[in-house]
Amino acid sequence: MAGVTNPAFRLIAKEFGAGLVCAEMVSDKGILLENARTLRMLYVDEREKPLSLQIFGGSKDTLVRAAQYVDQNTNADIIDINMGCPVPKVTKCEAGAKWLLDPDKVYEMVNAVSQAVDKPVTVKMRLGWDDDHIYILDNVRAAQSGGAAAIAIHGRTRSQQYEGTANWEWIGEAKKIATVPIIGNGDISTPQEAKHAIDHYGVDAVMIGRAALGNPWMLYQTVQYLETGELPPEPAAREKIDICMLHLDRLIAIKGEVTAVREMRQHAAWYLKGLKGSGPVRKQINETESRDAFGIVLYHFVEQLERQMQEV
Repeated sequence: MAGVTNPAFRLIAKEFGAGLVCAEMVSDKGILLENARTLRMLYVDEREKPLSLQIFGGSKDTLVRAAQYVDQNTNADIIDINMGCPVPKVTKCEAGAKWLLDPDKVYEMVNAVSQAVDKPVTVKMRLGWDDDHIYILDNVRAAQSGGAAAIAIHGRTRSQQYEGTANWEWIGEAKKIATVPIIGNGDISTPQEAKHAIDHYGVDAVMIGRAALGNPWMLYQTVQYLETGELPPEPAAREKIDICMLHLDRLIAIKGEVTAVREMRQHAAWYLKGLKGSGPVRKQINETESRDAFGIVLYHFVEQLERQMQEV
């Protein structure tokens, strides 16, 4: 969720019921070089907590030192190690999903970090590099032996990227041999799918990513469904736009109006998804340059929808 899970997004997710939110992954070298953009990504709003701050790297020395920086200089609750990112610029640095090919390295890196910090250390991994190199069970054993407090598993291989279908059978097998909590991830798009994952595969929790984009109600609905078996109603169009504008205002407070409006164009498309006749509105949003113009376009659209409903 790089470029998405900034404090503005995370706080909304938290308010809609997420038990734990995770920050954008940051480079160990970016931290150690004190890159201004990287250090800004380490900011944690107290209202978001508990929060997991994710780092990645290919060198034990730099990863440990970056983890120590996070441990000593941030108010994150958990340090999460990424060993699942499939992006070539990450794997070429021997980081992210490249670890999936070597359980020994998984153990060595996780053990080194967990021994060097006070905060709990967790890991996020995939099933394997490709269909011929699925080492998920060995990697889970290595991570938990190295000191991981919990393991999140995305049910795809690196070669799949984000295509195809997540394989929850492997996640279930990993849960059977795990001695630490397992968080399942991949293709959870409804509350019913979340419940099925917990009931059928035995995972301790589910991680929701893309399904929450522009739809934090899915988080609330999932929590309510797991607790009561009942599904809350879908939000009205105006409620969606109200939260979209709240999201924008929080992003403006962090990044300034120009950058926030530009970044929110994609988020607005997600918030508008499923609303009849929103295609032209998305095009108009992409041309806005200010918070006021952004709001005028969205609320004009909502008023049109409400008038249409009254006429029916």
